[in-house]
Amino acid sequence: MAEAKIEITVGSVSFSGEGDGKWLSDQLDKVLEKIPELANVVPAPATPGAAAGGSGSSAQGGGASAGGTLSAYLKARNATSNQTRKFLATATWLTDTQNKSLMTTNDVTTALNDAKQTPIKNASQCLNNNIKQGFCHKNGKQFYVTDDGRGELGQQ
Repeated sequence: MAEAKIEITVGSVSFSGEGDGKWLSDQLDKVLEKIPELANVVPAPATPGAAAGGSGSSAQGGGASAGGTLSAYLKARNATSNQTRKFLATATWLTDTQNKSLMTTNDVTTALNDAKQTPIKNASQCLNNNIKQGFCHKNGKQFYVTDDGRGELGQQ
């Protein structure tokens, strides 16, 4: 009996198998049939707040799991066209997915760049606008998103 091994990863889902070549081939065919579905699977973020039911999660789907990616998160929060709202949503996403309680404007612009999102033209001004509205609070050279900021995005 010939032993065979295989390991495949599609998005965040992986399949590994070991055994008879014919059996393994049959299992692989089953996995390949499901590739379109598997490619859309988004893992739940491993944030302490979400696991404890804290501010990282919401009964109305407002937690970090709204699509998982920054792009999906921005779309779910209607934060793709307004620069100030996009800044706020990105900062909230960083808090929920990267467990960043304090961040800088550079953290926000880097996250947008890494996610291949349209950049914010003036991140400092967006932060100031969010501070004026009470959505963010400055702490030295860093800032954090307030509960009002989360509420603005429907995350309370």
